[in-house]
Amino acid sequence: MSTTIARKPPTTDVPQQPARKLHRQKPKKTASDWVILVVAIIIGLLIAVPFLLILINSFKSPGDYNQGGPLQLPTHVYTDGIVNFWNRVNFPEKLWNSVFISGAVAIFAVLISVLNAYAIGIGRVKARTWILVLFLLANMLPQEALLYPLYFMFKQVGLYDNPWSVIIIFTVIQSAFGTYLLSSVYGTFPKEVLEAASLDGAGRWRILWRVVVPISRPTLSVLLIFFFIWTWNEFLIPLTFLVSNDNQTVPVAISVLQGDRLMDVTTTSASALLGLIPTLIFFLIFQRTLTRGITAGAVK
Repeated sequence: MSTTIARKPPTTDVPQQPARKLHRQKPKKTASDWVILVVAIIIGLLIAVPFLLILINSFKSPGDYNQGGPLQLPTHVYTDGIVNFWNRVNFPEKLWNSVFISGAVAIFAVLISVLNAYAIGIGRVKARTWILVLFLLANMLPQEALLYPLYFMFKQVGLYDNPWSVIIIFTVIQSAFGTYLLSSVYGTFPKEVLEAASLDGAGRWRILWRVVVPISRPTLSVLLIFFFIWTWNEFLIPLTFLVSNDNQTVPVAISVLQGDRLMDVTTTSASALLGLIPTLIFFLIFQRTLTRGITAGAVK
C-alpha cells in the first residue's frame, strides 16, 4: 500500500506594495462660506475697535489727546495715567477683592447648582417642572427689585459692607441659572450608567461625585468660567453693599473715582484697561476649556 504525500508548491516571496496613503480632498469653499467668513471678520473687527481705542488712549498724554483726538496714535508712551490710577485707588487691593468675590461665587454657585440639578434632573423630585420655572423666574428678577430687601436683611445680620454679602447674593443668583441649565442636562443622563454604578454598590452620594460630576465636567467648567466673568462685571449690587474703600471691587473703584474727581480721558482709559486685563487673561487661560465645554454637547 503506497501513500502519496502532497507537496506544497514552492512559494515565492512577492514584495508587498506599500499601502497608499489616502488623501482626503478638502471641500471647496462656496460663495456662502466666503460671505460668512467676511461677516465674521467684520464683526471681530467691530468688537476689537473699543479695546484698541482704550489701549491707544491709555498711553497717550492729555496734550496728544487734545490735539489729535482719540483716533490718533500717541507721539510718545505716556504712563502717568496708569500710574496715577494705580496709586489713587490702591488697585492691587481692588483686584484682590474682585478675584476673591468672583472666585468664591463661581465655586459656590457651581457646587449648589450640581446638588440642585442632581436632585431635580436625576432624582426626579415631584413637581419638577414647577421648580424649574421658579428657578427661571428667580433668575429673571431685576437687581433693582432686590436692593431694598437685601439691604435691610444684611443690615440686620451685620453683613452690610462685607464682601460675604455680595458673595451670598450672587451665589444665589448664579446658582438659579446653573440649576436650570444643569437640570436639563442631567435629565438626559444615561440611565444605564447610573444603574451599573448602583449594581456595583455605589450610593447616591458616590454616584454623584464618582460618575455624574466627572462626565459633566466640561459643562461645569463652562459654568465656572461664565460665573466668574459675570460676577466680575457686576456693578450695582457691589456699589450698594460695599461702601467702604477697602471692600470695593474694580468696577466700583473705577466709577467712584470718576465721580469723585475730574479725570482726564487718558486716565479714564487707563482705568478701563487695568480693569479689562485680568478678565482677558482669565479668558485666554481657560479658552481651550471653554471651547471644549461648549462643543462637548455636539458630539455624542
